[in-house]
Amino acid sequence: MIRDQEVLNQLVDTIGRFVRDRLIPAEQTVAENDAIPEDIANEMKEMGLFGLSIPEEYGGLGLTMEEEALVAFEIGHTSPAFRSLFGTNNGIGAQGILIDGTEEQKRKYVPKLATGEVIGSFCLTEPDVGSDAASLKTRADKDGDHYVLNGTKRYITNGPEAGLYTVMARTDPDNKGAGGITAFIVEGDTPGLIRGKPDVKMGQKGAHVCDITFDNCRVPAENIIGGKEGQGFKTAMKVLDRGRLHISAVCVGVAERLIEDALKYAMERKQFGQPLADHQLIQAMLADSRAEAFAGRSMVLEAARSKDAGKNVSLDASCCKLFCAEMVGRVADRAVQIHGGAGYMAEYAVERFYRDVRLFRIYEGTTQIQQIVIARGMVRDAQ
Repeated sequence: MIRDQEVLNQLVDTIGRFVRDRLIPAEQTVAENDAIPEDIANEMKEMGLFGLSIPEEYGGLGLTMEEEALVAFEIGHTSPAFRSLFGTNNGIGAQGILIDGTEEQKRKYVPKLATGEVIGSFCLTEPDVGSDAASLKTRADKDGDHYVLNGTKRYITNGPEAGLYTVMARTDPDNKGAGGITAFIVEGDTPGLIRGKPDVKMGQKGAHVCDITFDNCRVPAENIIGGKEGQGFKTAMKVLDRGRLHISAVCVGVAERLIEDALKYAMERKQFGQPLADHQLIQAMLADSRAEAFAGRSMVLEAARSKDAGKNVSLDASCCKLFCAEMVGRVADRAVQIHGGAGYMAEYAVERFYRDVRLFRIYEGTTQIQQIVIARGMVRDAQ
């Protein structure tokens, strides 16, 4: 749903220029230093990027899902590391509080996420718990008006920098399933919250991940999201629709960037006396990539409009995540192939993107989990 086309166009144009003029030129520096320059992070805060999807009443821009998708297409044209810094604040870092939190929790924490004053993080995955998230082992034992958290979370995006963590922990040890899980808001300076050493990753340098360990970490009972035990897993699942659509839109943006780079190279590079772009087998790879990116864009916008209309889009969001994450991987592979030997060299952005996009098929629910969600939904709807 587009509320004001003129205002949205201005926002998208502004972000597009920011991506072209500031972020793309800084990509290599970020990759080499594994860090986003502080001045760029501050500019992103000033532009409101940390509060894109957060309602205006809590200090954000309050974009609809369709508006957010259009912005994410633009953001996808540069290194995913930039999006990772502010994306969690808009997504799983804030949405759980916005969807199920008390009004007091929203007013206390969300405005700080919207401005980027505080970086958010989401703690669900554990060393022995990945796709089977309902089996998590981190414990939260009640002790007076507090809960004592013990356990370790793994692969936590923004873990090293975050000042606010949404943590899923088991409050009912007798309930081994989803019903025994509660969501907590844990402030970053809480004693017993221990940040591990940043992980060394295949790609997405500049986006940091680490283990988060809770060692007798005392959290006030008032920090249970919504104030009720046993609702944590439901809260986690509720935030996924928007998150999966957002990631899908970013995948489309990255695919479009890769196509631009591959086309430019194919038009400039000559083989057998003519540009690569004149060779039919190269044309086939370009055409396939363009068609798939267009399909992904169309899927995301259709699902986003349905979400804005109040429809249940869980199945459609999974379809988008499945297709777009796999699609951008194929596009990246073709882009490297079109570049030939140059595509294997760090001098060219396609080499970095080839590694960066591999993660899209894993987080926010793996491709295989999306297949299960889609198939089960089909059976359920048929019954």
